Amino acid sequence: MSTDRLARTGDAVDWALRIAVLGVVAAGVRQRNPGAVVNGLVAFVATFLPTALRRAFGFSFGPGHRVWLSGSMLLHATGMLGPYDDVWWWDHVTHTLSASLVGSLVHLFARRHDRDPTRYVLGVTVGAGLLWEVLEFVVHTAAERFGFEPLLIQYGRRDTLDDVAFDLVGALLVVCFGDSVLDDVVDAERDGE
Repeated sequence: MSTDRLARTGDAVDWALRIAVLGVVAAGVRQRNPGAVVNGLVAFVATFLPTALRRAFGFSFGPGHRVWLSGSMLLHATGMLGPYDDVWWWDHVTHTLSASLVGSLVHLFARRHDRDPTRYVLGVTVGAGLLWEVLEFVVHTAAERFGFEPLLIQYGRRDTLDDVAFDLVGALLVVCFGDSVLDDVVDAERDGE
């Protein structure tokens, strides 16, 4: 398959995933599920992050990177429609993917500043995961206290420990494979300097 055809295919898959995220938003509206609606809208906006990073920092993400992001956002948004409750491994996969995205951003900025990304990726990714868990707890507790449907659900201590463990897995994947997976993004950014 030619490079141009591969890029077009990747772009088409990326847009199909984005449309599917909007489908989750529509399903959330139909089911009167504010968690699915809000998380779906945030996920849809997040799919435009590569464009914002290109404009702001000159990073050049390929179709595969965008599919990775959009697919991760679709899995997260879809989870709010029931898989987080019904599929035991769903949360593990989404935390691993989300952490790999955070770790990839950290990796790119560390490389941009000619720093070894390993400790930054591990520290920032796990730190962001811990902050997310605190946010999840606060949002869930506040919603219950005031009688609202929670936009984020906190399942207890064991879930929190599992989430942070899978955040670490995502960070370790970036440490192991970040150079090869993100090298063209960094090189494209450096070529633009």
